[in-house]
Amino acid sequence: MLAIPAIDILDNKVVRLIKGDYNQKKIYAESVIEQANTFYSFGFKRIHIVDLGGSRDGRINVLESLSEIKNKIDIEIEFGGGIRSIDDIQNLIEIGIDQIIVGSFSVSSKEDLVESFQTIDPSKIIIAADVKEEMIAIKGWTEKSSISLFEHIQFYSECGVNSFLCTDIAKDGLLMGPSINLYKNVLAKFPNIDLIASGGVSSMNDLHELERANCKKAIVGKAIYENKITLKELSKFA
Repeated sequence: MLAIPAIDILDNKVVRLIKGDYNQKKIYAESVIEQANTFYSFGFKRIHIVDLGGSRDGRINVLESLSEIKNKIDIEIEFGGGIRSIDDIQNLIEIGIDQIIVGSFSVSSKEDLVESFQTIDPSKIIIAADVKEEMIAIKGWTEKSSISLFEHIQFYSECGVNSFLCTDIAKDGLLMGPSINLYKNVLAKFPNIDLIASGGVSSMNDLHELERANCKKAIVGKAIYENKITLKELSKFA
């Protein structure tokens, strides 16, 4: 199990939202790069960064912060939020982002994204399968699409993508435990995908449960910032 600490950015600050609600936010740190450096100092190999404003507004707002982290800290970044074109993906690759998390764009522009795999290695892509009642949600979780989680994974698996980040929005930011049954169901249908669990992790026991459910990676966010899990504890999964 690899634990990946999260940095959610809004207005250049590290924040967390509850159930994806932009009206329910809490600021945890003023400096994004200092937070990234803190994770690096505890031995984490990868961080998960989301541009919340970008998800809402449809444009990436944090390229400067991403470039600064990649230039100053030897850490992998998986990034999502505000990606609405192939040019956005190319720009992120050019500044050194290790994997790009594609959410709304993977729903609204399937043909363009699949066509881009002729020049972009699909291993660079993580498809964000953010769900409300097993249906894909888009635009910063503000809209529920008509696409089911399982058909979304099936489609992109057949296109060569192997990494999927699955967030149960009903669990995110509540510290009530992850959707273990959801992940078990996904892995039962797609045992060979690289599934990244996201949302609800509140304790080290949750991580052990995810590990027992055969999840190989998990995002940890609010539990860190609310001191439910210390970075020293979590570093065992770094």
